[in-house]
Amino acid sequence: MKYLHTMVRVNDLDVSLDFYCNKFGLIEAGRHESEAGRFTLIFLHAPSDQSAQLELTYNWDSEQLDEGRNFGHLAYEVDDIYATCQNLMDKGVTINRPPRDGRMAFFRSPDNISIELLQKGKALPEQQPWSDMKNSGEW
Repeated sequence: MKYLHTMVRVNDLDVSLDFYCNKFGLIEAGRHESEAGRFTLIFLHAPSDQSAQLELTYNWDSEQLDEGRNFGHLAYEVDDIYATCQNLMDKGVTINRPPRDGRMAFFRSPDNISIELLQKGKALPEQQPWSDMKNSGEW
């Protein structure tokens, strides 16, 4: 398992980039814009450590963020997303967003912190029972 990033939602992308990059000194490592999803993701890292990143998520549609909504999730890369999710379920953890696509899953900590799992490398082929599992609660 490898820690990947922490995601926070931002209200104003320009103001946030000014703060995190110009004032705090983080460096932009990558950017992804989704026209269909109506969001922009920007990944930042410390000058001396590119391994753990901060993901800024900007939703194009107006949204008032409060202290509970602006923090997104912790993200970890795993070697086998299906085996990891099965292991968690076997230990009584609810998988809120199953890895239907062989790529991504979400579950929550006892304190309701959202945790994302991402498959290392390419997505695994879809397989049962995961491909038919529905979401449970919020993720």
